[in-house]
Amino acid sequence: MSAIPLHAATSAESIRANLQATLDLQRAAYFANPVPSVDERKADLQKLKTFLSENKRGIVAAINADYGNRSSHETLMTEIVPAMGEVDHALKHLRKWMKPQRRHVDLMNYLGARNRVVPQPLGVVGCIVPWNFPINLTFAPLVSIFSAGNRAMIKMSENSRNLCQFLMATMPAYFTKEKLAFFDETGGVGIEFSKLKFDHLLFTGSGTTGKAVMAAAAQNLCPVTLELGGKSPAIVCDDYPLRKAAERLMFVKCLNAGQICTTIDYLFLPKGKTAEFVDLAKLIVQKLYPAIDSPDLTAIIDERSFNRLTTALQDAQARGATLVPLLPGEPWDAATRKIAPHIVLNAPEDSILRQREIFGPILPLVEYEALDTAIDYINARPRPLALYPFSLDRKKINLLLDRVMSGGVSVNDALFHVGQTDLPFGGVGESGMGHYHGREGFNTFSKMRPVFYQAPFSAIKLIWPPYGKFATWYLNFLSK
Repeated sequence: MSAIPLHAATSAESIRANLQATLDLQRAAYFANPVPSVDERKADLQKLKTFLSENKRGIVAAINADYGNRSSHETLMTEIVPAMGEVDHALKHLRKWMKPQRRHVDLMNYLGARNRVVPQPLGVVGCIVPWNFPINLTFAPLVSIFSAGNRAMIKMSENSRNLCQFLMATMPAYFTKEKLAFFDETGGVGIEFSKLKFDHLLFTGSGTTGKAVMAAAAQNLCPVTLELGGKSPAIVCDDYPLRKAAERLMFVKCLNAGQICTTIDYLFLPKGKTAEFVDLAKLIVQKLYPAIDSPDLTAIIDERSFNRLTTALQDAQARGATLVPLLPGEPWDAATRKIAPHIVLNAPEDSILRQREIFGPILPLVEYEALDTAIDYINARPRPLALYPFSLDRKKINLLLDRVMSGGVSVNDALFHVGQTDLPFGGVGESGMGHYHGREGFNTFSKMRPVFYQAPFSAIKLIWPPYGKFATWYLNFLSK
């Protein structure tokens, strides 16, 4: 084994020391004030909203710089507005969430004993945030974390360098490091971050990295919430208007150039509907984005991702698939890292597009004759993060809901279940574990602590040893 260079070891030690010092600082602050009041938590939530409101121009500019091109409208629509909505929802319901829950007392309830479930802060929560929606996927968790009374350390993506620098420069005016700290990915930070002994760790990203994060966290028995990805299918049933389905599906598939973990990864269409769907998709997409250089069409985040997507398209074509660019002109532009939205027909099962999560503006179509065929195909693969059934027949929708398990569902649309503040967001199986948003987010980052209050007289004394006839009768009565 070759020796580790001294400068690399020193760098890792420096990163580790910096992260640990911040964790120690936040944990000391937690112990000094372990249960913030409702007013303190509301003040923290309001600061989050104030920060977003006062800095939205800077946020938009930083994200645009990180992407190379991203519409300000997309950043406002998918990141800043939803995050503010999360704050408003939490402010409205926080007092109710914090209220101890009364629970039934077994055996002795009539003698004055009480049971309560008391939500209490865990302490310090770590968040590893991806680049695709860096504000949404930072601030939505922070709403849950601060609602629950915790402190937070945030590790941003290496592809969010401009945004991270902006946050690190501006956030101290709103929160001290004892409450909230951001860390840039300068190389090796993510590895050391996941090794910290947090009270909870939230990771959003790929399944491969998620496994590594979970393995690192397991060394500290640190509980994790994993929000991963996968291949989320849409199924259009034969009774649903095809044009309406195409409009909704193509809008979502093109949003952020398909760089969304919950976007449609592939689409099932009834047999014989493909040609009509393709014609509709061309009309719809060209109205949204007249050309590949449209300022509203988001760029692919980096060269590696751009090359991965174009390679996947070429791989499918080499294996006999038909590529259908939905915009006129060249199908992609390496200089701007833009890819025209594509439909792919007859992609072989062993092609990259069918085997791996796409994470780009590419939509393979698959025809089916019987709905059971689509159901069996999905169920033979890892459980998806989302499912998108389209039908006006309630029986068909219920059949799909019953027989196909997924992290979440939008019926007769795509993606919108994610933006509902009062619906939990999370995966299942290989698409993730755990939830946040709304009440479920508050619960995730709280210890739902059971507390039993004994009555002045303990009725259990009636059956203490030496066991007599009354104890025998009473226990037999309770065990009938």
